[in-house]
Amino acid sequence: MAKKSNERMKRHDVDEKQTWDLTALFETKSDWEKELKAVKGDLPEVTKYKGKLGDSAGELLECLEAKEKLLERFNLVSMYANLRQSVDHTDPERQKDAAISADVQSKVNSELSFVETEIIKLPDGKINQFLEEEPGLDPFKKYLSDLQDRKPHALGEETEETLAALGSLFSSPYNVYSRGKLSDMQFDSFIDDEGNEIPLSFALYSGKYVASPSAAVRRNSYESFNKTLNHYKHTFAATYATQVNQEVAMARLRNYDSVTDMLLDDQQVTREMYDNQLDIIQEELAPHMRRYANLKKRVLGLDKMTNADLKAPLDPDYKIETSYDEAAETVQEALEIMGPEYSKMIKTALSERWVDYADNVGKSTGAFCSSPYGTHPYVLMTWPDTMRGAFTLAHELGHAGHFYLAGKNQRMTNTRPSRYFIEAPSTMNEMLLGNYLLSNTKDKRKRRWVILQLLGTYYHNFVTHLLEGELQRRVYKLAEEGEPLTASLLSKLKLEVLENFWGDSVEMDEGAGLTWMHQPHYYMGLYPYTYSAGLTVSTLVSQRILDEGEPAVEQWLDVLRAGGTLKPLDLIKKAGVDMSKPEQIREAVAYVGKLITELEESFVE
Repeated sequence: MAKKSNERMKRHDVDEKQTWDLTALFETKSDWEKELKAVKGDLPEVTKYKGKLGDSAGELLECLEAKEKLLERFNLVSMYANLRQSVDHTDPERQKDAAISADVQSKVNSELSFVETEIIKLPDGKINQFLEEEPGLDPFKKYLSDLQDRKPHALGEETEETLAALGSLFSSPYNVYSRGKLSDMQFDSFIDDEGNEIPLSFALYSGKYVASPSAAVRRNSYESFNKTLNHYKHTFAATYATQVNQEVAMARLRNYDSVTDMLLDDQQVTREMYDNQLDIIQEELAPHMRRYANLKKRVLGLDKMTNADLKAPLDPDYKIETSYDEAAETVQEALEIMGPEYSKMIKTALSERWVDYADNVGKSTGAFCSSPYGTHPYVLMTWPDTMRGAFTLAHELGHAGHFYLAGKNQRMTNTRPSRYFIEAPSTMNEMLLGNYLLSNTKDKRKRRWVILQLLGTYYHNFVTHLLEGELQRRVYKLAEEGEPLTASLLSKLKLEVLENFWGDSVEMDEGAGLTWMHQPHYYMGLYPYTYSAGLTVSTLVSQRILDEGEPAVEQWLDVLRAGGTLKPLDLIKKAGVDMSKPEQIREAVAYVGKLITELEESFVE
């Protein structure tokens, strides 16, 4: 009879040390409930300006400041509810609180939608006149300019208010996906190569078993994982189709040529920049990654290279035993190159429970960083018992450092840059961690291990997320042509994307086609491809930091401090990189090729 391992812990059984401390947001849930009620009650402090924003520069400034202050408060309210739910989606009370918060958010958005609608309707030249009359409006200059740019796609005031009121319904596909994935899905255990019965979850599969040194564990967990996904594919396809069709309808309503144009407009990114990321990386990285897959097959002695084996450790006998605390210390040391202010923030984050790294039933999979304005960021991850987790930790602390600095140097309106840039500060920290580890070892085998970790970063951003982006590009095109988005079609498209990229170096099966069900990014607009844009930037800038030292670091920190005060192309140029040039992408891809070449040479006796 197979031996059964311990069940996963419930949230209330988790060691407090492994959880985050939300008291920086609210001391008690009662305090949260009071503020939730107070925010709703204070809405008239903003709505009293309705119909008056064109009267004077002073009225406009007062309204913008009142709105910003109210949103700062509600941001904390919303964040508290969402963070509490993210660590236990099975708890009915947390579900209820998150739903209440979402409803209030719809009310807030609806009540305040008049601000942007009225600003957009102002006559050409009025904003410039107000800016000249009232210096206090200067911090809102980019925000006001961006709103004016949206004039061709704005709808009537009543329509905008109605759409804002429906905000919680527009987020329903994501909520349904998350609830199904994290609350309802139950995976069968699987048998490892020693006959043990091993429990399986989304988090355990993606964070641990997919990279197991045991082919039996990888393939058996993969089979069990896909068996459960297969049971949910039609529901999830309908959920995703709802998301896409809603976006397509909105693009037509706002008079965009396509849903892609609408989503890119929000990011302030050109179609050429978007297509360059998808086309150049797929075309030029594929040969390198096929070499990588063939190397794994040969070195590991696999009968065949399957989708289940792509994350297999290439040197499974070489292990660096690392606890969370040890990894956190390594990350802290690696990021000291960023200077005293940044280093102090990292130390505080790791010592004062900004990070929730426990594994428990109902916890969100993957990792993220939430950065509420006015307090400190919060990082969620599940510690995988491997050094790979150090790169995930460094990544999320990159987001934390970004918004910590932006929040200290900008008002809330100006903290968020385009999503196109968002993944640059996070992947920068992964590059710095990898470079730190490489510079601190002369051991050939350890150097190989570090290269493998860096390749893990490139795999995640230049392969996994990029190919998600390619699927999105195809899905939006078909949806606009009226093609029904069924589970069969989505699986077929995903399989084609994977096969085109990997060629005959990897044998794909039906389970590979189900990887469109793995990630929530499809419910976040054109998010997946931006991971590759961010990593392109961080690859090039991290090399500058290695070559130039402190001047390049200070230049990068200035970019982080700038928050959302610049459009992405201009922001990235401040760091010395021009993303309008395809050569920059090719340079980053070539760096990956060099890493794989060094890896191949390390296995030559």
